[in-house]
Amino acid sequence: MRFRDGNRVDLLRNGEQFFPALEREIDAATSEIHLETYIFEADATGENIAQALIRAARRGVAVHLLVDGFGSRPFAQILQPRLLEAGVQSLVFRPELSLLKFRRTRLRRLHRKLAVIDGKVGFCGGINIIDDNDRAVQGYPRFDYAVRVQGPLLLDMHAAVRAVWTRATWTSMRRRWTPPKGPRPDAPPAGGRRAVFLVRDNFRHRHDIERAYLGAIRSAKSEVVIANAYFLPGKRFRRALLAATHRGVRVVLLLQGRVEYLLVHYATRALYHQLLDAGVEIHEYQRSFLHAKVAVIDGRWATVGSSNIDPVSLLLAREANVIVEDEAFARELHDSLQTAIASSAKPVAREYGLNMGVTTRLMAWIAYGLLRTLTGISSYGRARDFL
Repeated sequence: MRFRDGNRVDLLRNGEQFFPALEREIDAATSEIHLETYIFEADATGENIAQALIRAARRGVAVHLLVDGFGSRPFAQILQPRLLEAGVQSLVFRPELSLLKFRRTRLRRLHRKLAVIDGKVGFCGGINIIDDNDRAVQGYPRFDYAVRVQGPLLLDMHAAVRAVWTRATWTSMRRRWTPPKGPRPDAPPAGGRRAVFLVRDNFRHRHDIERAYLGAIRSAKSEVVIANAYFLPGKRFRRALLAATHRGVRVVLLLQGRVEYLLVHYATRALYHQLLDAGVEIHEYQRSFLHAKVAVIDGRWATVGSSNIDPVSLLLAREANVIVEDEAFARELHDSLQTAIASSAKPVAREYGLNMGVTTRLMAWIAYGLLRTLTGISSYGRARDFL
């Protein structure tokens, strides 16, 4: 991991902080915009961001928009024609040609949520371009985070978005959209935070994000706090958490409490008994849908990004996380998570496994087995030791 000093990294909570910040930077752009997202929905939020991109393109800014073909299935019919007409260079990553035909590559998605603007400011996190309240409960938004980045870390973020965009233009025969080679962006020190930008792909960086988590957990001395929407860790990850509790480290998990995806919901619960027996604290977020992918370890190490702790994110999809080693940033994220746990989550009793009904237990293990099988097929056998 290549940590860079001298960064400014600002924590953004939910869409109400992220979307206005992103739109302001798009409107201030003068030369180049790269935006990657898994979901780009044609709702009020999507329309606001689309209009900002159109305004930028009409000012002569080179706008590069890359969306995932599965997460943004309606995009090509609803939004893309208007964006292309306005001069926005827009591509779909792995378009879904048939929903009925299963392919091994179907789960290899572009799950990153990244933006780099003029090579001077960037965004990374778990927030898609979609209304926060679209599927929320009682007016509460999805619980999620992103970061706004300035400083030397932009060198790595800019290189990452350019690399994927260049590959996408060649794959789609849009070579004229390939950005010309030029000097790296000027990214002088902008703050005092030490950070590293990590990606997961199917080439040189297959395990970078997972290894970063494992390294931090294995060296933890006092506390591990993880908030993750889709939590289905592999054997190495579970062993690291259990070893931490055996060392006396407090391990706290904030997980999805509401049923969003039935298969993942039940598969995750198949692991509760082992974790709870070892002393891991599990809290289920109830106020709305949890979508965060963040962690704080020992009050100094923190990560915000798009990577879930499940086989899709850690074995198949393209992901991106920012890791920050800074006590003030870690404390801000930790305090936000503690508030959410105290006000909006329900603790899972250690006796959960004993109180689980036969039907629920059976559904949990069936779901776990199905996910294991599907992951093995999609990863060409690389998931043998994962679940």
